[in-house]
Amino acid sequence: MRLLVVEDNPELAALLAEGLRKAGFDVDLLSSVEDARAVLDNTFYAALILDLGLPDGDGLALLREIRHRNNSIPVLVLTARGGLDDRVLGLRSGADDYLVKPFALEELIARIEAQLRRPGQLMGSSLRIANLEFDTRSRQASIDERPQVLSARETDVLELLIRSKGRVVSKKQVEDQIFGHSGEVASNAVEVYVHRLRRQLADKGAHVQIHTVRGVGYLIAEDK
Repeated sequence: MRLLVVEDNPELAALLAEGLRKAGFDVDLLSSVEDARAVLDNTFYAALILDLGLPDGDGLALLREIRHRNNSIPVLVLTARGGLDDRVLGLRSGADDYLVKPFALEELIARIEAQLRRPGQLMGSSLRIANLEFDTRSRQASIDERPQVLSARETDVLELLIRSKGRVVSKKQVEDQIFGHSGEVASNAVEVYVHRLRRQLADKGAHVQIHTVRGVGYLIAEDK
C-alpha cells in the first residue's frame, strides 16, 4: 500500500519513510501544501500523514479542502500543537487521528494500520458510479442492483479503482493490490486483470469505462 507523507522537516521525513517502508508500505514524501494538493488530485493513496506547520500554508486548510472534495482518504495529523483545543480543531477539520510530536514510530505505524483496517469508515458501506455499485463490507459488485460474479483479483482491481474514482491509479498500485509485495510478477499481469474486469463490466451493462492513461495507470469513470 502506498502512503503519502507531507512533512517539511527533512530529517523527520527521512525517518518516517524508512520506518514505514520497513513496515511494508510504499511511501511518497512531499514538503508543501501546493505539492500535496497537486498529487492528491490525480493519485490514489491508502492514507495521508500530514504535518500542519508547512512552509507554504497550514495543513488544516489542505485537510479541509480534501474533505470538501469528498475525498475519504484516512488522514493522520502530525503536529507540535498539543493543546486540547488544537486536537479538537484537527479532528473537526476532518482528521481521522492525531499524533503530537515527539512520538514513537511504532505508535505511528500502529495507528496507520488501525485506520487501514476500517475500509468503509468515511465512505459508508456502498460506493457507486452510474449503475455500478460496490459494497465495501461484502465486497460484492452489483449492476442495476443485480449482483455480479467476479474473480477475487477482478474484485481487488475494481475495489481499488472505485475507491479512487476520479483519480488515476498507477500500474504499481494495481499490482500491489492484486499480488501484494510477493516479488516478481508477469509484466502483463495487471493488463490482463484490468482487461478482464473491463470486459466483464461491459458485458453486464455497466455504464462505466476503465480508461488506460498511457504511461501512468488507470482511471474509472462514468460512461458518457
